[in-house]
Amino acid sequence: MKAVIQAGGKGTRVSSLTGDVIPKPMLEISGYPILYHQIMNLKKSGITDITLIVGHLGEVIKDYFKDGSSLGVNINYVTEDPEKPLGTAGALYYLKDRINDDFIFLLADVFIDIDFKRMEQFHKDNNAAATLMTHPNAHPFDSDLVVVDGNNKVLKFDHKTNDRTKYFYHNLVNAGVMIFSKDTLDLITEEKKYSYEKDIIEPLIAEGKVYSYKSSEYAKDMGTPERYAMVQDEYNRGVHIKKNLSNKQKCIFLDRDGTINKHIGFMRNIDDFELIPGVAEAIKEINNSDYLCIVVTNQPVIARGEVTEEELNEVHMKMEKLLGDEGAYINGLYYCPHHPDKGFEGERPELKFDCDCRKPKIGMLLQAVKDFNIDLSQSIIIGDSTLDIKMAENAGGITSVLVKTGQGGKDNKYVVNPTYVCEDLKEAVETVLNRENGRKRQ
Repeated sequence: MKAVIQAGGKGTRVSSLTGDVIPKPMLEISGYPILYHQIMNLKKSGITDITLIVGHLGEVIKDYFKDGSSLGVNINYVTEDPEKPLGTAGALYYLKDRINDDFIFLLADVFIDIDFKRMEQFHKDNNAAATLMTHPNAHPFDSDLVVVDGNNKVLKFDHKTNDRTKYFYHNLVNAGVMIFSKDTLDLITEEKKYSYEKDIIEPLIAEGKVYSYKSSEYAKDMGTPERYAMVQDEYNRGVHIKKNLSNKQKCIFLDRDGTINKHIGFMRNIDDFELIPGVAEAIKEINNSDYLCIVVTNQPVIARGEVTEEELNEVHMKMEKLLGDEGAYINGLYYCPHHPDKGFEGERPELKFDCDCRKPKIGMLLQAVKDFNIDLSQSIIIGDSTLDIKMAENAGGITSVLVKTGQGGKDNKYVVNPTYVCEDLKEAVETVLNRENGRKRQ
């Protein structure tokens, strides 16, 4: 697979850092340009045939990288006229006869550390015309969001200019890392300005050919001085390496009802969903740590016929919006819709069986392990019921925390021995992260 990096443009948002001396892809992180880090990340995944699209101050890039042989890769160039830039995708016109297979397309102001082999496999498995790497971020309210269905097919873009005061949404953002099929180049029919979103992706969305590859890996926009400083700090702390899914991940698994939101029994009405005070702050602490944050929740209301999947999805969108409003996000969410007991009016017979995912069984954990390459032995489960603690025991006796919110362990379904007992999620997260920091100091 080849890679194409869009390294043109003047970088007006970071002009205070670059002046008019260097192009924005040449901003340095730890002594090397961001473009160098992208190329080395591609090489690590076995991708060594790379095209750089350059424009304003493009000679600076050419003089630095030359043909790429010193880095062990092959680099060629497409040069735009700086006075007539072709947008984010117009220069692909010049590659129509040079690309014969699917290719990776990157924006050069995104610092990445990605296992491209996993993304390429996802792209092939879905027979996608375009695959977008997507992830949650700490500011979804001012970001363009990606709307997907239950099979990760992209349905539309929810642009940040839309009025979001009256509806909820999933926190899912396009990371600026894509895989396109060769056929997408057929959409670039002439030498003029094109947008990769409006002129390539949106027409393919209408045909049902675009998929969302949701990943927790490191992909951060460096397009503003503030975000550039954040990437520098996280690079120095090795955050990018730890997030690469070729490495085993650590996760804090959270129960939902009674742990994240106030417990009211079986939730049937979205208006009843309310975050417990301090929860967003606690999840932000997880986001800033080495751990992923993933929700695992039993939702028997689906099997009982009391809530539809669409209504449950609305509840989860509300949760993600409320967290996003406070700068927090979850990396993933798994729910069990099954229920073993029969005899409820309106129940759904196809969901009435003894499954492998209903807590305290560990089916949801195992799916997360597969999706995020998680090391369960280094992970933690936090919840308000004995079901959560028993699940931790069934997962090999991993660290567990029982919180006193919600049921506070009074469901008494199992006799359990949690590693810690804490007042709420905030105290629970502080406890386990302080333990982790103590281990690092030893």
